[in-house]
Amino acid sequence: MKKRFAVVALATAALLATTVAATAKPAGERAGGVLKVVAWEGYTENQWVKPFEKQSGCKIQHQYAGSSDEMYNLMKKNAGYDLVSASGDASNRLIASGLVQPIDPSTIPDWKQLTPQLVKGPNHFVDGKYYGVPWQWGPNVLMWNPAKYKGVTNSWSALYDPKNKGLITIPNNPIQIADAALYLSKTKPALGIKDPYELTSAQLDAAVDLLKVQRPLIKAYWGFATDEVKIFQTGGATVGAAWPLAVAQLNRAGTKVSQALPKEGATGWSDVWMLAKNPKNPECAEAWLKYSAGAKVQAQVAKFNTYTPANLQSCKALGAASCKELHADGNVSYLNKIKFWKTPLSNCGNGKTNCVPYSQWVAKWTSIKG
Repeated sequence: MKKRFAVVALATAALLATTVAATAKPAGERAGGVLKVVAWEGYTENQWVKPFEKQSGCKIQHQYAGSSDEMYNLMKKNAGYDLVSASGDASNRLIASGLVQPIDPSTIPDWKQLTPQLVKGPNHFVDGKYYGVPWQWGPNVLMWNPAKYKGVTNSWSALYDPKNKGLITIPNNPIQIADAALYLSKTKPALGIKDPYELTSAQLDAAVDLLKVQRPLIKAYWGFATDEVKIFQTGGATVGAAWPLAVAQLNRAGTKVSQALPKEGATGWSDVWMLAKNPKNPECAEAWLKYSAGAKVQAQVAKFNTYTPANLQSCKALGAASCKELHADGNVSYLNKIKFWKTPLSNCGNGKTNCVPYSQWVAKWTSIKG
């Protein structure tokens, strides 16, 4: 149910499967036609979409989605969309429902430039098949206002500490349960939590109980990054869980904040372009998938959104300072601290089927908020 900083925007892609690639026009011939996509806001801005349209002859027609649930439901309606830019809390549902198809990496010229940990991310690499083209990613960090907050800054315990009552803000999102589960995996190892997205009923209940204890401490839940920015600017909260986008926007606007990846590690999101099972325009879809994997366009998207590009060569276009700030160099130790979103399913991924599916996470989240 991930929401971005406004209503979600637009356009394009996921890779073409071999069966689709076989129908593509000869190299050098323009594809043409309308490419219908469901995407997040900020993903199809004119500065990189117009060059693609001129180059390919394809015209992008987008559908906004305000959350991952909405994105999933739009694809489920089978309204003729060719591509979807899915986050991990939607991608596995799309795969399990048969709404998207595998892609063939050999059809993507820049595939080997993509960050290895994202290429084989559990949010789209399933049963030895690739269902997405890695695009942009980011960690969920601990953010605070150093002028007003003087508490713990190296642990998620800051968000569960009664001393911080009325100072805390976190995302309004069922996948936030995974953040609590990750924290418990380090602080209460007896629970046996190995993967914060693969929880048994007992493990889920433990995470939910922690979030219910946290509930009275919360100043506000936020749906969009811009909401959190406003909460910090008005002094409504001084510490919280955040996306790097909010950190960058606050600092640029003059509200100085700091961020850290706590010692327990962090969750994070990785967006991929996914190809519909039956695309109406496979040639334009293939053209976009090739284009979207490139270092230049991914750097443009990263600069616009303050996200991190999946293509490691994007650092050249970003510049050394931005590359370091966004952790776009593929630093393995940093990436290994992040548990990227994937949709909770009953299939635990370890041969067992006693994990709690996402639908029950949604119900639990409702009970937490009251």
